[in-house]
Amino acid sequence: MTIDEKLLDVQNKFERKIGGIGKGKYSRILKMAKKPTRDEYLKVILITGAGIMILGLVGFFIYLVMGVYIHLP
Repeated sequence: MTIDEKLLDVQNKFERKIGGIGKGKYSRILKMAKKPTRDEYLKVILITGAGIMILGLVGFFIYLVMGVYIHLP
């Protein structure tokens, strides 16, 4: 088997895998999916940002408690 035949075989396997993307159990989800509107996108950004801020505040609070009440060398 030459290198050309091996490359052609790899390419064919790849094309078979890619060709079945929209035909399996996820096809209905892919067909229903749509691009989010500007309002939906802004809501996702705000909720994600709020979550990051809350996690950061919790971590900072733990840092302060550990620094003030528990003195580790």
